[in-house]
Amino acid sequence: HPGRHDEVGIEFLGTTFGKPYTLQTNVYIRGSGDGEIIGREMKFHLWFDPTKDFHHYAILWSPKELIFLVDDVPIRRYPRKSAATFPLRPMWVYGSIWDASSWATEDGKYKADYRYQPFVARYTDFKACGCTAYAPAWCRPVSVSPFHSGGLSRQQYWAMRWLQSHHLVYDYCRDQKRDHFLTPECY
Repeated sequence: HPGRHDEVGIEFLGTTFGKPYTLQTNVYIRGSGDGEIIGREMKFHLWFDPTKDFHHYAILWSPKELIFLVDDVPIRRYPRKSAATFPLRPMWVYGSIWDASSWATEDGKYKADYRYQPFVARYTDFKACGCTAYAPAWCRPVSVSPFHSGGLSRQQYWAMRWLQSHHLVYDYCRDQKRDHFLTPECY
């Protein structure tokens, strides 16, 4: 979609034989498709093979934060620090398979092998619900917290910290090659 749209996503970047699959979470704010792409990516090595069985992937998007979850375990929290660093525009839900092998698998070292097509993705138990960023105050988004107060419980927070310390392989805020003037939320 050309123009300055917002995007929140989960992507599987594939794998090479004997290595774990990589899951990437993305947050783009008014910058995709217009030459000013500023990705806010975090990449994780999965602790399981996602091709062997179904797993639950979720994005909880409330007016104050985004929480990414895998099998009900939070892996990333992206707080709203300002309107300039938080996705607020209307979005669509897409599920697709696309070839990103020019950059995704070890920086393009391994390309998609089309001898194995057709490539198939299956979705079950899909749900979309919640409040928009401009919803009235009485609208209460779905919560991952057992206290239904929003945010994460202390146990969920520590589970996320543990997972990030053991499975996080890329964090845009820690990338020394990036211009962090464009990502003020990293400070």
